[in-house]
Amino acid sequence: MRNQLSIPVTALALLALAACGTETGSGSGSGDGGGSVSTDLPLTGVHWSVDSVTVGGKKSPAPEGAHVEIGPKGHAGGSFGCNSFGADVTIDGDTITVGNAVQTEMACDKNRMSFEDALRAAFSGKLKAKITDGRLTLTTEKGDSIALSAQKSAPLVGTKWTVNSLVTGDTASSLPAGTEKKAYMTFGKDGSVRGSLGCNTFTSTAKISGSTITFDRLATTRKMCTGTAMTVESHLLKVLEGKVTYKLQHNSLSLTAESGKGLAASSEPAFLRK
Repeated sequence: MRNQLSIPVTALALLALAACGTETGSGSGSGDGGGSVSTDLPLTGVHWSVDSVTVGGKKSPAPEGAHVEIGPKGHAGGSFGCNSFGADVTIDGDTITVGNAVQTEMACDKNRMSFEDALRAAFSGKLKAKITDGRLTLTTEKGDSIALSAQKSAPLVGTKWTVNSLVTGDTASSLPAGTEKKAYMTFGKDGSVRGSLGCNTFTSTAKISGSTITFDRLATTRKMCTGTAMTVESHLLKVLEGKVTYKLQHNSLSLTAESGKGLAASSEPAFLRK
């Protein structure tokens, strides 16, 4: 079984296809290699969280993180439940046609992989879309269906952002075993930022302007960190320094320093956030 821990950032960028607006009326546009979009339904520009997939009459609840986003230029992207994916789409009225998906190749537990296989098979070809009270149902020509719910994005300020990968140049790597979910940060309304580097905690101030965040010098505790905890902490100290570029997409936040060092973080699902 494959277990890929490092994925080129360029590949992730192609797969993390962000929706760039919301279309609520009919219209058309040209895709960047995909098809045109013409729809009377507000499908694009929405983060659709997958609730369940029903195949052959069997309903399977979705694991955390499974989602679909449809952009206005003929692309869709998201997560099948384990792997991220991207695909060309065309929308005509209430019909969505999904092309072959390109995806990452990570291996997850048996239940996630089973759900992923079912969702990948259902999210392909021609699908009929129906939206009711913020919920979307996609139905295949065979009668299988995907149930999805519209989810709001997490705000940058006031959200606890937990670090889940480290970036160096063009490569993003998972956190070393034993350090997962220990590094995090929260930006305050008063311009403060505080959190954990995975071993030591820190406080500082941060100025948010446009697509950049400028960090003042961090004040940290002085615990002795060893092994992989020190590796993570050293990396994060190089990211949370001076001016960095940030990108916020739904429940995901990425920070990139001028040196090329960076991080990716995520928030809790909407139903767990206070």
